[in-house]
Amino acid sequence: MSSKKKYEELTDLEKIQKQWHKLSGLHSRAEWSAAIVRAATAVEIAANYAVRKEFEDRSKFDKAFIDSLLRWANGLNGKLTHLLLPLSAGSQKKKDVMKKLRTITETINDQRNGIVHQGEFCNEQKARATIKQSREFITTLLRLYEPTFQLKDRKR
Repeated sequence: MSSKKKYEELTDLEKIQKQWHKLSGLHSRAEWSAAIVRAATAVEIAANYAVRKEFEDRSKFDKAFIDSLLRWANGLNGKLTHLLLPLSAGSQKKKDVMKKLRTITETINDQRNGIVHQGEFCNEQKARATIKQSREFITTLLRLYEPTFQLKDRKR
């Protein structure tokens, strides 16, 4: 029997790292569009983590309720606009970070949605730019909650 955890048993931080490793492999094989989708997925999981941390620090809501809010917020932009920005209202530092990240999410979302909903293909330049923005988003957001957080690139 394998000692590896099933994906659904991983923590959000482990899921982010797993997505990042996967996108590194896709990127190295010139699968640009798939790498962008993985990067955007890692970004959205980072937003989930931040929302969960905010509720964990402020409430006694159970996981099922918080998960329902994450589904309701519908995507990265919704999570940032409807959950993280309002939750950061008490902290100017967090509010400033969320506003900065909001501009980054537009590009990441546009790239992801073009691939997933319109079947677009992306080139290496777009993939590199989107992955770089995704790394910035994830690192900036998660360091609010985990000051030493660092995405680890896949070893080749």
